[in-house]
Amino acid sequence: MPTFNHDNMDQKTAAAGHARDYIAGGGATDGTTDGATHPGDGTDDYWSEGDSFDNSTPTWPGEAITNDAAQNLHQQRPPMTIEQWAQLQPYQQIGDFWVVDHQTGWAYWASLLEPGEATSYLLDAAEMTAAIEDTVFNGSYYYGIHVESGLVSPDNSDDFLPDGHDRLADFLTGIRNNSMIDSGNPRPDIDSPPSDFNFDAMHPGRVFTMAGEQYRYLEDMGNGNHMIIRNNAIRNVSWNDQEAELATWYSTLGSAVQAIVQPVANSFTTGEVADEDVTFIGNRWIPNNLAGQVADDITQVVPGGTARAFALSLADVARLSGEGLGFPYKEQRSTITLGWWLLRTPAPSYIAWVVDTNGTLVVGPPHTESSTNGGVRPALIIHQ
Repeated sequence: MPTFNHDNMDQKTAAAGHARDYIAGGGATDGTTDGATHPGDGTDDYWSEGDSFDNSTPTWPGEAITNDAAQNLHQQRPPMTIEQWAQLQPYQQIGDFWVVDHQTGWAYWASLLEPGEATSYLLDAAEMTAAIEDTVFNGSYYYGIHVESGLVSPDNSDDFLPDGHDRLADFLTGIRNNSMIDSGNPRPDIDSPPSDFNFDAMHPGRVFTMAGEQYRYLEDMGNGNHMIIRNNAIRNVSWNDQEAELATWYSTLGSAVQAIVQPVANSFTTGEVADEDVTFIGNRWIPNNLAGQVADDITQVVPGGTARAFALSLADVARLSGEGLGFPYKEQRSTITLGWWLLRTPAPSYIAWVVDTNGTLVVGPPHTESSTNGGVRPALIIHQ
């Protein structure tokens, strides 16, 4: 459940259950909250996705609003020190995991958070080992952890550099750029014209903002061609209407963007495949038995085709998913914030393949159905 404290100068935490926020004077023994500042019992899985809490009274400190529970991002790697982080390959150094600077005690989330996203837990539990308990403690004990949250925009992240590790500056720069590899490209949050980008230097998965649209870089296709995809779904679009929406969206792109778009096939031979006929590596992560027209439906440049936007196929998503690729893990494919998105690959009985908000590949909804939670996600092949 997100905090109700929306004042970035107020360090009051979302303390629930046994947690207590520091309150000066006698406020921590008020008989109602007793130093807690947030609803719930503070335990894992107390809240479920879709739950909400109305704080309009307000019962808890902060804004008098209703909050919806947010799913924590999946932890890509266990928490590590910044020295351990430095041993990772550059393409592994930005992602959804915690990095601790032991010189200052600050723990950093190693990627930019989108609005509505929530980090994984830094600590799941603090447990005393039997050896220490038997030899050091006699009787009962209480263990407390002091937590302070420092939430900043990319522009202010250098505020943490004083007294920090000598690798911290490079680390924070990588977070701002959403990559440790490509250099000379604008930050993901800075809207820039196509001429400002060096796509040859981009690493798969890099997010960037070009001419008013935010994209994810998917792959270098060779010969100066690069595949990119809009970074969130256009909502309320059914599978039947997605081609029309793709054409409409493409028509709104600026001339400088349209000038670098490469032609693809005028139409795609998609085939179709039933859900029960597909097997996966991982939990609906990467299909590993696609065959026939479904497997062959891979988007590529087609001279004499049409310069246009397109929806990815099931085979496209399969080959673009995995470490070091455009979608290195599920949360990079989709979240509630990004929205679920339709593929162009159908399944029997008038349903379609989609990437759901967990980043998994599933079938549904019916071809005629649209939703505020997802829709179509236009992709382009551009040339530079």
